[in-house]
Amino acid sequence: MHWILGIALAAAVFVILKQWGRLSAEKKKAATWKLVLIVGGVFLLVMVLTGRVHVLTASVAALIPLLRKLPELARFFPALNRLFTGKDSVGPNADHAGAGQTPGNGMTEREACEILGVTMACSKEDVVLAHRRLIQKLHPDRGGSDYLAAKINEAKSVLLRTRE
Repeated sequence: MHWILGIALAAAVFVILKQWGRLSAEKKKAATWKLVLIVGGVFLLVMVLTGRVHVLTASVAALIPLLRKLPELARFFPALNRLFTGKDSVGPNADHAGAGQTPGNGMTEREACEILGVTMACSKEDVVLAHRRLIQKLHPDRGGSDYLAAKINEAKSVLLRTRE
């Protein structure tokens, strides 16, 4: 009996993939959303029928503290955008290097100030305090990422270099 179900499933996947290849980009997007909603609905139905809804409830409860950290991490989204696109998408001259920066030579003083949350006229002590505050929150040993810690350290280096 299992081999019959396996053959039927393989045939269904073949037909679906063949139909998928014929769709335009817009229809693929719409079909993807429909598929996500259908799979999500079936998953939820199975969880309810098997009495495992408590797993979903616990998952949502576990995500709530992470959602509270999103405003803090939102400041780093421009940095993440540059990571994935390779461009600074801020300002009218997004394709050109910022002031004080040559292409491929790291971050500008303005970017470093944005990352650490200090002003351009800040003192060396302000930079050190802002760095310490951020690195304590976002250090990889405390649940942060290596990328964010590296950006914070780079921002500190850039600002301390200009304040010597």
